[in-house]
Amino acid sequence: MHKILAKTPLALAMASLVLTAPSALASSHREAPFIAGSPKVDGTDFYMFRSYETNRSDFVTLIANYQPLQDAYGGPNYFLLDENAIYEIHIDNDGDAVEDLTFQFQFNNEYQNLAVPAGADSDTPVPLSNIGQISAGNTGALNVEQTYTVKMISGDRRTGEAQAITNANSSSETFVKPMDNIGNKSIPDYPAYANDAIYPISIPGCATDGKVFVGQRKEGFVVNLGEVFDLVNTNPVGPRDGERNIIGDKNVTSLALEIPRSCLTAGESPVIGGWTTASVPQARVINPAPQGSAVTGSAGAKPASVEGGAFTQVSRLGSPLVNEVVIGLPDKNRFNASEPKDDGQFAQYVTNPSLPVLLNVLFGDAAALPPETPRNDLVTAFLTGFPGVNQLPTVTPSEMLRLNTDIAPTPPADQNDLGVVGGDNAGFPNGRRPYDDVVDIALNAAMGKLCGQLGAGNCGSQSTPQNGSNFYTDGTRAAGPTSATSVISGQIDGDDTYLPVFPYLAHPVPGSPSDAL
Repeated sequence: MHKILAKTPLALAMASLVLTAPSALASSHREAPFIAGSPKVDGTDFYMFRSYETNRSDFVTLIANYQPLQDAYGGPNYFLLDENAIYEIHIDNDGDAVEDLTFQFQFNNEYQNLAVPAGADSDTPVPLSNIGQISAGNTGALNVEQTYTVKMISGDRRTGEAQAITNANSSSETFVKPMDNIGNKSIPDYPAYANDAIYPISIPGCATDGKVFVGQRKEGFVVNLGEVFDLVNTNPVGPRDGERNIIGDKNVTSLALEIPRSCLTAGESPVIGGWTTASVPQARVINPAPQGSAVTGSAGAKPASVEGGAFTQVSRLGSPLVNEVVIGLPDKNRFNASEPKDDGQFAQYVTNPSLPVLLNVLFGDAAALPPETPRNDLVTAFLTGFPGVNQLPTVTPSEMLRLNTDIAPTPPADQNDLGVVGGDNAGFPNGRRPYDDVVDIALNAAMGKLCGQLGAGNCGSQSTPQNGSNFYTDGTRAAGPTSATSVISGQIDGDDTYLPVFPYLAHPVPGSPSDAL
């Protein structure tokens, strides 16, 4: 039943799941007032999909992206993750909207205090992140290197059993995050250097090894960002590839895991739900006169700040786009601090979404009339999932990304960026892959294309799809996982593809030379 879906009622029901992000125009980059000032813990995108790398189809890939809109030339500090924070990927495999498994990442900065003879009585510390070339296995010129640990927590993320995930080759609990892509002179072969930081991992209770990678990647999300937020200053029914991806020269930091799917599911159900969070200590005290630092390890160091107290969640992301433009401004910080089990408090934003109304005001007949409310179709898709498709064994209304792990992955050359709507059942909203155009999918759902379809519920009294033959778009598309799937136009570089192997997102844009930007 799970394998042949394209032209069946089940496939059409899955198509209505595009409503999981009902009012979408941009992913979760700086989406809430508080998190806009804390980029190191700002979750931007979450991907969850059956691995489509050759001979890896029995694995699920989880990618949590943080630190939005990184300029490649952002030295000398670049984009280290927060040592005081914890970054987590949560899995619910029974449907109670509470995590059953959590993969928790913590980071540590290791400074080498490199210095050079500058004519003084002693060598002078350098202000740069490196003083020579870096390559795989040769990182002695790095002035700072970030390491991390990963724990798997069974049960509650704060009180459950925590066990270390280890390097399958060395048994070490410590992994190295590669330095960001400073430029071609500092790191001549960045792909080889970064690939050396893809580690095989032993997962407690799992008979098969997985993989982990943490590092900078090229931004995988595609959106006409500036024009979208300028009162949607574009043609919503124009060509899908007629506009430039304004964030195409930005980077992001990815936390990527590849886990055997049998180690994520529970019982007979193949469906899992997932989301990612970041948490920081409750208290911070700023030192008005820092001296030395933990950085240098100098005696009597006085760091710039001291942080402590219980960890407090400040970022949350499941399905794409939700907090960006579904949740109203007064509740954006609350959503980031909340848990899926409490999502009933945000029901009004689902039953009475604002974006269809705004699009009609801005574009009139071009955007047609907004669907009638209440949007019961959105409640089904946004909060419960569909029976026999991606509904968990227990139905607890909650927002998360849901994946049916029984649906086989689609090879890169055959992927359709409209996911299930385009006949590709391995794509969004059955999980989410990098290539899936979640903006276009969600725009069409928001405008009522699927009202009343196969159990999705009506839009008010409307039991038929809305808005005729219009296809709504932000005007931008991605290059595909291979050149064969890339849409080639004046706005898309056919060579700028995703990777067909773990960790799938492309290698980051270098900070130098400038013509690479």
